[in-house]
Amino acid sequence: MTENLLKELSLRTDSRIVLLVMDGLGDLPGKDGKTVLEQAEIPNLDRLAAKSVCGLTDPISRGITPGSGPAHLSLFGYDPLKYQIGRGVLEALGIGLELTCDDLACRGNFATIDENGVITDRRAGRISTEKNQELCSLLQKEITEIDGVKVIIRSGKEHRFVVVFRGKGLEDGISDADPQLNGKKIKYAEALRDESKWSVQIINRFIDRCLEVLKGHHPANAILLRGVAKHPELPSMGELFKLNPAAIASYPMYRGLARLVGMSILNTGEAIGDEFNTLKENYHKYDFFYLHIKKTDSYGEDGNFEAKLKVVEEVDCYIPALLELNPEVLVVTGDHSTPAALAAHSWHPNPFLLYSKYIRVDDVQHFSENEFVRGGLGRFPSKEAMSLMLANALKLEKYGA
Repeated sequence: MTENLLKELSLRTDSRIVLLVMDGLGDLPGKDGKTVLEQAEIPNLDRLAAKSVCGLTDPISRGITPGSGPAHLSLFGYDPLKYQIGRGVLEALGIGLELTCDDLACRGNFATIDENGVITDRRAGRISTEKNQELCSLLQKEITEIDGVKVIIRSGKEHRFVVVFRGKGLEDGISDADPQLNGKKIKYAEALRDESKWSVQIINRFIDRCLEVLKGHHPANAILLRGVAKHPELPSMGELFKLNPAAIASYPMYRGLARLVGMSILNTGEAIGDEFNTLKENYHKYDFFYLHIKKTDSYGEDGNFEAKLKVVEEVDCYIPALLELNPEVLVVTGDHSTPAALAAHSWHPNPFLLYSKYIRVDDVQHFSENEFVRGGLGRFPSKEAMSLMLANALKLEKYGA
């Protein structure tokens, strides 16, 4: 369904939609032959599934492994192939940086390298946010500009940080300076088009300067950069869908993505309970809520099956309180799958549950991947989720005479 069609049909109403996204939710069977969702004790999600309509979604297309940015854009109703947004922009917006047309933003990881320059840990042991702030202050003090280009360094959470290069003539179209795997040597950025060659020189000189400054700061003695991008222009969810949307997310990248599509960013604590409390406190101020749970993805990437399972069980405890708010539409899903068995994002379809009083309840009895295979929604592109949410909230007019 095209954006223009939804823009034409959308209505402003008082009905409310809650989109609960457990990042990286989809999984593969562990040692006992069950996925996280099949093994977890989640009675509330199971009961919810039994009175909902369920299915599976593909964020991009079958067999394509998505990043978090395009996977979320798809859930928000945007074509992820049309709107390609660099991770650096999302991270920068997420920590509150205001980007200009002269900026080139990158998402950074502190990492660990050995004496031969080989990466032994891409996340530097997930150093504390406090240590991250200390290192970012050190780097900013030592590196303020490169060849006339201003350098802005800001800390994120744990091992993540943001660097923005500000100067005339900077262009994107640049490869990641990150091999994406431990056991590989430090990788430098490369120009993907001629116009980006000077920008690549600036970025690679920055990497070398950082390596000099970080010597002796084991385990965070190196940096990796990816998602090099300039600020894109997207129509807001208010423009497209006539929504007044809000985001509840503790991690910068997801706040940045929400900000990019015009959501209000609600202040919340880092605990899962904090996020659900924020929803309750702000429930009558907005008509669309995006509530993001990060740790399902983090533990999936760590290959930690049990920890991922515990996060899902914790979320389950808050489902009754969420239902007490009585949203006209509740969706529980993931943006993409992050199986602990792979310790990475994957191409597997995502569980998708839609609860509303206007649905045709299917035969699904449990909240799990295999049960959802036979759900009434079947398997569909994630970008169709928005039209389903709007329709079930009675926020779409009839098409045609």
